[in-house]
Amino acid sequence: MTATAGSGTRSRPGAPAPATPRGRRRPGLVLAGSGLALVLAVLAGVWVGALPLAPGAVVATLLDRLLGPLGIDVPGGLSGTQEAVLLQLRLPRVLLAALVGAGLAVAGAAYQGVFRNPLADPYLLGAAAGAGLGATLVIAYSPVQSLGPVGIVPLAAFAGALLGVGCALVLGAVTGGSHGPTLLLAGIAVAAFLSAGQTLVQQKNTDDLREIYGWLLGQLGKAQWSDVLVVLPYLGASCLVLLLCGRALDVLAVGDDEASSLGVHPGRLRLLVIVAASLATASAVAVSGLIGFVGLVVPHIARRFVGGSNARLLPVSLLIGGAFLVLTDVVARVVIAPGELPIGVVTAFIGAPFFAGLLWIGARQR
Repeated sequence: MTATAGSGTRSRPGAPAPATPRGRRRPGLVLAGSGLALVLAVLAGVWVGALPLAPGAVVATLLDRLLGPLGIDVPGGLSGTQEAVLLQLRLPRVLLAALVGAGLAVAGAAYQGVFRNPLADPYLLGAAAGAGLGATLVIAYSPVQSLGPVGIVPLAAFAGALLGVGCALVLGAVTGGSHGPTLLLAGIAVAAFLSAGQTLVQQKNTDDLREIYGWLLGQLGKAQWSDVLVVLPYLGASCLVLLLCGRALDVLAVGDDEASSLGVHPGRLRLLVIVAASLATASAVAVSGLIGFVGLVVPHIARRFVGGSNARLLPVSLLIGGAFLVLTDVVARVVIAPGELPIGVVTAFIGAPFFAGLLWIGARQR
């Protein structure tokens, strides 16, 4: 860990001052670069696919759609079929990937901050197991496949994720550990129980295993504008709450007593962050399935640029997470074209070695 002022570490006389990574000296530059990376990733996502679209024509079409209501006509857009592919298939998929990646990444960073555990991820408190059980039950038993603007499977996954987190919070509170290791153990217990229930349902409904595993491995191929519109309010509100809690999490890191003396209520802050991060996770998995490693790896990437300050880490994680999942989805679309890999498989192939590399680098720096 890098020594800071007041940590008790003294430099030898005449020794050079410890070098500070450039990104950590310029958090505004890192934030701008992360935003630019997200924009470029979105553009790459709408350009690349089974039907390649000319970059200039894509930009012209999007500008024409944005400026058309103002009476400004932008020439050089796509043809009718290509425009339909862009607006009805590719653009909602890319935007949904950006939203899901941003939500999972900022939720992972928030969990790591509130639990002070760099291995915490968005599925820590049973959200994944609850979502998996909810989706499995609906796929196996529901005679209805649509309800309102979205399918019934996303609604069941959303409810299951919230149920899993709620059970973990209640169990943690009952056992006297509403935060810290006891809550983590409660999440593990709840996740194990819900996963067992999901396995039982799968074994009794083997004909539906293909569809169930398709959802569990992550899916963005069926994304529609309705998915974006349904998930946006929940993800937007929860991410905004987490971003606003960044400085308070930094104060909480010095200890509960010190935080209380500075006007921060530790218990309320933890509960608020956990609920907001869980809502973001539930919203993301409801429309995308279970996509691993985003909320675990992306905060570590962001931390390499801006350090451990949650006020800086959360917004950078949000932007990098959106860009990461959009580019991962591009890989999923093209690596076995004209077929398509489940996006969860791609994130595992990318995330697991990357995370192992981070652990190796960290061990060498100790």
